[in-house]
Amino acid sequence: MPDPSSMPLLKIAIYPEDEKMLRDRCRPVVKVTPRLQRLIDDMAETMQDAAGVGLAAPQVFVNQRFFIYEWNDRVDALINPEVLEVEGEASEEEGCLSLPRLQGKVVRPTRALVSGVNRRGRRVRIDAEDYLARIFLHEIDHLNGVLFIDKADRTSLHWLTEEEEKERVARVHEVLEKRRRGEPVDVDPRGAG
Repeated sequence: MPDPSSMPLLKIAIYPEDEKMLRDRCRPVVKVTPRLQRLIDDMAETMQDAAGVGLAAPQVFVNQRFFIYEWNDRVDALINPEVLEVEGEASEEEGCLSLPRLQGKVVRPTRALVSGVNRRGRRVRIDAEDYLARIFLHEIDHLNGVLFIDKADRTSLHWLTEEEEKERVARVHEVLEKRRRGEPVDVDPRGAG
C-alpha cells in the first residue's frame, strides 16, 4: 500500500478514464473566494508532488477556468485567462499529468500575451515567452477541453519507461527540496516536465 504522505493531495484526472471531465469546456470563475484560495493551495501541493509545472482545474475535477503554474520559484494562478496575442513558433516536447509518462512534440507560439486574474484577485497581463508561454497555452487548452495529444505530432508520441519517469520525478523533487531549504537552484525548469 502506498505511503499516504507521498500521495498527491487531490486526485488527478487521467485520460482516457476521466475523458468526460478533461474534454468539457470550463465555466468562468465568478469570484476569487477563500475556498478558491484553498483549492489553489491544494492544487499547488498536488502539482509539486506529481512533479509538474502547471495544473488546470479540470485536471482535479473542477469545471472552472483557472490553472496554477510554477515559475521562478513561486506558484501562482491565472483565473479566467485570455490569450490576447501570440507570435513565433517552436516544436518542443510536452507531457501532461493527466497522461502520465506520455511525451510528444507540440508546435506552439514562442510568445503569448495573456490576461486574467491572479490568485490575489488582481487583474494581470503577462507577456510570456518560450517555456512559460508553452505552459500557459498548454493549461489554457485544458480549460477548453483540448489535450496536448490533440496537437502533438503523432509520430513523436512516445512513452517514458518507468525508470525514466522515476528519474524525472526525482530530479523535480530534488529541486523542490533545495528551494524549500533556500538553496540556489540552477536547473532548467524543463526538467520539471
